[in-house]
Amino acid sequence: MLSENDRLAALIRQRLAAKGILAINLVSSPGSGKTRLLERTLGALRDTLEMAMIAGDVQTENDADRLRKAGGRMVRAIVTGGACHLDASMITRALDEIDLDGVDVLFIENVGNLVCPAGYDLGEDLKLVLISTTEGDDKPLKYPAMFRKSSVMILNKVDLLGTSEFDRETVKANALRINGHLKIFEVSCARGDGLDEWYRWLADAVRAKQNLARS
Repeated sequence: MLSENDRLAALIRQRLAAKGILAINLVSSPGSGKTRLLERTLGALRDTLEMAMIAGDVQTENDADRLRKAGGRMVRAIVTGGACHLDASMITRALDEIDLDGVDVLFIENVGNLVCPAGYDLGEDLKLVLISTTEGDDKPLKYPAMFRKSSVMILNKVDLLGTSEFDRETVKANALRINGHLKIFEVSCARGDGLDEWYRWLADAVRAKQNLARS
C-alpha cells in the first residue's frame, strides 16, 4: 500500500513541478486552526497569488465550504468517510478536477491528526505542522515523526498565551530538539499577529519554486 502511495506521490510531485506549483501539506491536531490560517491567507493574498486548496475531512465538507466563502476560487473537498489521513490516490483524483494552469500554490489541508498523516507522502514540497497554545507544549515530543518530517511549524493562538500553563519557549525548544531545521512562525489567526511574516515567507517560497521550474 505504501509503495503504491509513494509511486503516485512521485507522479503528483512531477506534475506540480512542471507547472511551478508549490505544494504544502498542512497538518495539525483537530481545532488548532488550519482552516482559519487558510482563510486569513486567502483574504490577504488572493489578489497576488493564485491558490488552489484541497480540504480533507472525515465526514463533512464544512472546511471546504468555509474556504469558498473566504474567497477560494479553486477548492475541492475530500471526505474520507472515516479514514484518519489523506493519501496520494485521493489527491490525484482531486487534482484531476482542478485547472492547474496559472496556480501558484496548492494547499492540502489534511485530516486533523498528527499520527497517520506523517506516514503518507502526498506529493507535496513540504509539510507544515500547526500547533496551538491551547494544546500541550510537549506536542512535538509526543508526535516526533510529524515534526521530524515537517519543514515549517506555525504556533497559533498566541493571543491566548497566559491563559494556561503552555510555554512558548518550551514548545519551540521541544520542536527544535526533534528537528533543528524547522522554520517557526508565531501567529494569532484570530487577531492577525505574526501573519505578515508568514505571508512574506509564502510569497518568497512560491517565487523560489517558480524560478526552479524555469531553470
